[in-house]
Amino acid sequence: MRIALFTETFLPKVDGIVTRLKHTVEHLQRMDDQVMVFSPDGGLREYKGASIHGVSGMAFPLYPELKLALPRPSIGDALEKFNPDLIHVVNPAVLGLAGVFYAKTLNIPLIASYHTHLPKYLEHYGLGVLEGVMWELLKAVHNQARLNLCTSTAMERELSGHGIERVAVWQRGVDTELFRPELASRAMRDRLTQGHPDAPLLLYIGRLSAEKEIDRIKPVLESIPGARLALVGGGPYQEELEQHFAGTNTYFAGYMEGEELGSAYASADVFVFPSRTETLGLVLLEAMAAGCPVVAANSGGIPDIVTDGENGYLFDPKDDQGAIAATQRLFELGAERETLRLQARAEAERWGWNAATRQLQDFYRKVLDKGAMPLAA
Repeated sequence: MRIALFTETFLPKVDGIVTRLKHTVEHLQRMDDQVMVFSPDGGLREYKGASIHGVSGMAFPLYPELKLALPRPSIGDALEKFNPDLIHVVNPAVLGLAGVFYAKTLNIPLIASYHTHLPKYLEHYGLGVLEGVMWELLKAVHNQARLNLCTSTAMERELSGHGIERVAVWQRGVDTELFRPELASRAMRDRLTQGHPDAPLLLYIGRLSAEKEIDRIKPVLESIPGARLALVGGGPYQEELEQHFAGTNTYFAGYMEGEELGSAYASADVFVFPSRTETLGLVLLEAMAAGCPVVAANSGGIPDIVTDGENGYLFDPKDDQGAIAATQRLFELGAERETLRLQARAEAERWGWNAATRQLQDFYRKVLDKGAMPLAA
């Protein structure tokens, strides 16, 4: 198959969506499919054998790391030359609209996938009043696709409940070869705790942005005697978070990748994830693959990954004391925490990128069967 992939974010940006797309492109290419990526220009022209058509863009005011790449005629020229069997648009918002347009204009089957819970993000940027409008826009775009993929059963219910049609779950995936317990090291603990490797170590990895609600980790940190917190990643909210955590045992570690990132996961005592807007929470799977127990909000796609008391702990997202109680309970386990680590790893081992990509190929083939799913009127 020849797949044109339109995405609002790609390399060199680092986030959960890019991680999924990187592995998807790599595995599709390995399986003898051909992929062409249309994305905001990041300076790359090729990735794992797939060509990249970069489109110049401008920084999004609310999130400067995100580039808004406006559709332009060169996209159509490149698309016609590539001659795809289908178009897959990821989080169609700006550039993705070009994919929707050309799918209709050139009569190419269209798939869309939903990864970022934009309506819920709005409230974190003071725009909650626009949530209803956002859902109507999403419905108008997504219902032009033959199939809409999402990342959890919770999101499948929510999208369907808001009128988005033909929704299916694209299973999660994690690199269990990179993220593994064996990468735990005292040297990494020493680094993340700033010279206190024997102290309880809390970890957060991901974007430092308002919708991640990282500020809610502060009372958790303060409730564990002598605990240290490491925040790995970067983003538009970093300056505010540095002020928020001033005076606490918090280390802003910056971006990590590869085995360095894997070692950070494996070396921590608990991965704390307070976000209530997750469609999936890929970092949770990475933490679990590394054998790091997780404490996360019982919200969105997270319950699909974390089974409370078995491979981590969930807390009521409406209870401000929930994360504190769950984290304290984890530290009180003592030797039993090793069982939690093993069960977290076992759960992650069930989900590899190869299986997730083969499932995606099956979705593609169903869409290419013209009688399978009619386009919306």
